[in-house]
Amino acid sequence: MKEIDYLCDVKERSFLSVTETQPPHTFINISKKKMRKGILFILTLLPLMAWAQHFDGYYYNEEYQVYLKINAERSDITVPGQEIYGQLTGYFGSKRDGRLWLITEMEQVNDKKLIITVVNDYGSEDFTASLTEDDNHVITMKHQEGSTYKIVVNSKYVKIPKQIKLVKTDKP
Repeated sequence: MKEIDYLCDVKERSFLSVTETQPPHTFINISKKKMRKGILFILTLLPLMAWAQHFDGYYYNEEYQVYLKINAERSDITVPGQEIYGQLTGYFGSKRDGRLWLITEMEQVNDKKLIITVVNDYGSEDFTASLTEDDNHVITMKHQEGSTYKIVVNSKYVKIPKQIKLVKTDKP
């Protein structure tokens, strides 16, 4: 029986193979041991895929009109108009204020909680906060230490409370 190997050069390590003597409907030859290894590999990836769903997207607080854009898994967000900072984990902003607060550091506590360090776009103020996401994709941001998170509305500073909730939405 002549065997044609499609995935590996080494015949003994092949995962999928085709034999010339088998009928067309049975051309995949996978052993039980290889099948078990494949299933275990997929089961190992499931928790990672669940983690990827948390802290990824656009979150908004209607009352203060502030938002959070974040991608904790890949840290691949470029801040609009401030590309010089490169790719970051994310940033905070407001519909009523053009200044941004950039997430410069992130520590994962567990799959639903992060500790972040945030600095304003001038670099003059910073704070540390925890982000906790529930099963309904609502993030609770709790100020831990540092400067007060504030925005400008009608030429006056408005302080954002030490704890706010941000709901996951589509980007406005």
